[in-house]
Amino acid sequence: MALEAWFMDDSNEDQRLPHHRNPKELVPLDYLAELGVLYWKLNPENYENDSELIKIREDRGYDYMDLLDLCPEKVSNYEEKLKNFFTEHIHKDEEIRYCLAGSGYFDVRDKDDRWIRIWMQPGDLIVLPAGIYHRFTLDTSNYIKLMRLFVGEPVWTPYNRPQEEHPVRQKYIHGLTYKFGETVKAH
Repeated sequence: MALEAWFMDDSNEDQRLPHHRNPKELVPLDYLAELGVLYWKLNPENYENDSELIKIREDRGYDYMDLLDLCPEKVSNYEEKLKNFFTEHIHKDEEIRYCLAGSGYFDVRDKDDRWIRIWMQPGDLIVLPAGIYHRFTLDTSNYIKLMRLFVGEPVWTPYNRPQEEHPVRQKYIHGLTYKFGETVKAH
């Protein structure tokens, strides 16, 4: 099954719910690609020896990897950490996540500042571009095992919104302007 993504509703209900609009508005992979979000479907049961994952890592320079289990039983201050992950932010570098087990949501902003919810399930590998506003939460399963990939030593510094003047945000916006040939809203 391919990656599922959709435009979110504006509800303030539990962040772990799907938050589909009514009617549902699915987002195709090519629209995510226009935003700079890259996607691969891999075999999570063979991640240690997966030739496609090895090629992606080599081609993109991802030389550091670690694994992260997120669930109430394994993470101290679980609710607080989940709240921090759900705060809208950008990074100076790509954010690369590969779901090995469980499931969760990455939300990204599109060029019109609408939230798109990306449902990560086992085998989904996504790359969020530097400078894109995003956030993360688990779904109601309350469990996900992620592989985190980095170029060089891991740096995971969030820059919470607003960051419109941040150079990496400006570069991202400039790239969208170039792709879409129109002025992108700077929110």
